[in-house]
Amino acid sequence: MVKREGHSHTEFCPHGSGDDVELMIQKAIRLGFGEYSITEHAPLPPELNREYAGQLTGLTEASIDMSDLTPYFNKMRAMKKKYADQIKINIGFEVDYLADFISWTRDFLNEYGPQTDDNILSVHFMKGRDNKYWCVDDTLTDFNTGLLSIVSDSQALYTKYFKLVRQAAAADLGQFGPKRIGHITLIRKFQDHFQLAPRYNHENQVLIQSILETVRANGQQLDFNAAGLYKTACNEPYPNFGVAILAKQMGIPLIYGSDAHSIAEIGHGYHGLAEFL
Repeated sequence: MVKREGHSHTEFCPHGSGDDVELMIQKAIRLGFGEYSITEHAPLPPELNREYAGQLTGLTEASIDMSDLTPYFNKMRAMKKKYADQIKINIGFEVDYLADFISWTRDFLNEYGPQTDDNILSVHFMKGRDNKYWCVDDTLTDFNTGLLSIVSDSQALYTKYFKLVRQAAAADLGQFGPKRIGHITLIRKFQDHFQLAPRYNHENQVLIQSILETVRANGQQLDFNAAGLYKTACNEPYPNFGVAILAKQMGIPLIYGSDAHSIAEIGHGYHGLAEFL
């Protein structure tokens, strides 16, 4: 089996470390990875500005700017060529699923998708207080104020999130729509801080089963994301192991992703997840 990194970021990410992607690739080679997907956060729809609440950096630092696309592709193509004899490099995006902006996202992928090899579709934003979009994984304050405080309990919050993930898996984003669904249990990032329910109720178990059935029916993959293991209020991968076991039993490909935003994070948690891959 080729050791594969399926989810990584670069110096173009506004909320990253600024580490040069070339040094990250070099570390991946040293660790024995044979395939490496660069999946930088794709630009967000400009109209989202009017629909977003919460700390401004949760929006302004969430993705690269449209003006970064040409230098991004130029740099990544140079890396792909330079290291072609050492590692297979895939160029792509981590695309946000935003139910109100499907047409914008499809148009973006139709234009830039031909330049990509591998893309991920993730839910980082969901509707919350005042019917505005709030960032799921930015700050504790925004998570509590915008999302958790308006539901009856954490199970209700899980339900809202999983319904969005199911929509994402079923969404028609055109010929270049992502084939991998990102960190499907990201909603648990702050679980230890807020003491969110450690297990899913029946409704959410059914929803998760439905997500996995949709993923399988569409021939998609799941991002098996190690980043949650290193988040101080999460301490488990995305998805957590129970969901990963179910996905594996269903024959859904789980693709390891460090979700690295720095050199230090390349290879994080790989051996703990490898038996599922």
